[in-house]
Amino acid sequence: MNTSRAKSQAGVNLPALRHHNAALVLDLLRAAGAEGISRLELAERTGLTPQAVSKITARLRAEGLAVGAGLRPSTGGKPRTVLRLVPDAQFAVGLHLDRDGLTAVLVDLAGRPVAVTTAPLDFGAPAEQVLADAADAVRDLSAAEPHKPVLGLGVAVPGPLDHRDGVLHRVTGFPQWDGFPLRDALAERTGLPVTVDKDTNAAALALSLSGLPGDFAYLHLGTGLGAGLVLGGEVHRGARTGAGEFGHQTLQLDGPLCGCGGRGCIEALCLAAEARGDRAEAARVLGAGAANLVGLLDIDRVVLGGRTVAVDEDAYVRGVRAVIEERAARGGGGGSVTVTVAGGGDRPVAEGAAQLVLAPVFGRVGERG
Repeated sequence: MNTSRAKSQAGVNLPALRHHNAALVLDLLRAAGAEGISRLELAERTGLTPQAVSKITARLRAEGLAVGAGLRPSTGGKPRTVLRLVPDAQFAVGLHLDRDGLTAVLVDLAGRPVAVTTAPLDFGAPAEQVLADAADAVRDLSAAEPHKPVLGLGVAVPGPLDHRDGVLHRVTGFPQWDGFPLRDALAERTGLPVTVDKDTNAAALALSLSGLPGDFAYLHLGTGLGAGLVLGGEVHRGARTGAGEFGHQTLQLDGPLCGCGGRGCIEALCLAAEARGDRAEAARVLGAGAANLVGLLDIDRVVLGGRTVAVDEDAYVRGVRAVIEERAARGGGGGSVTVTVAGGGDRPVAEGAAQLVLAPVFGRVGERG
């Protein structure tokens, strides 16, 4: 177990931190999977006393979140009771609202999808219609497990937005959403606690929690282009939660007009190349932006995702990698950067949205700024 991880899991025996300590235990139960983990191991890994662990696990068992998973032979004394998480004790809903469609997923406590639904969506329609479509999708998914509690709703949308207050800003092409309190509006519609974040941040959070190592950028190319940044093991949102507006870097001062009002943005150039069937050029443009990020942030990995990338993943990986390596050969850094794909098109965004709800339950907020 590395030192930084040990520090992040260290518990404190204070009543005020009861939820924090329970979250540490839950996280270890989740990581142990079906094999389970003993109370002694929980105490060793969290730094909590055996008595504190016994109280926490008794409460988790009473709440149906943990259950016995058999006995483990002991090196001395009686065999140890092993506990495991009950993944289907509770659920979370993740919702991806894109410019032309929605994807909703119901996941269990282990983050495994239980039910998925997709539907067309007109993000330019009146807000009431968009909210009604979103609430219908959430209601239909929740019906898949009608007798199990849903902890909350995580919503991933195109940025920019205010993550803390759940308020949208000027979404490219849809300025009418500027200032709209999406979090509060959906909470009222669904009756669930709601967390709102950018689609790229949600996907980056899911990748980070899945164990993807190092500092990385997730670049999502679908109906638009954005980035989710994981730096120091945390999703980096910035002081105003606006980090990652990657698609609107200017690459060509006199380039084509972008939906944001600027010219020559990476998003406009990349999508224009795709529209005319020049995928190699689209990948080269994306690679130029990725190389800029690598040089600026000294990141270890670039992960590509989104429906446009999914059409030809190999072409995008080759094109982006080639530009990064060319820049490195000129002394611009990035020689050891790994370029991979997230896979699954837009679905990882919805699953990441569900993690916006689950991560705090397990003490894994994954947030900076």
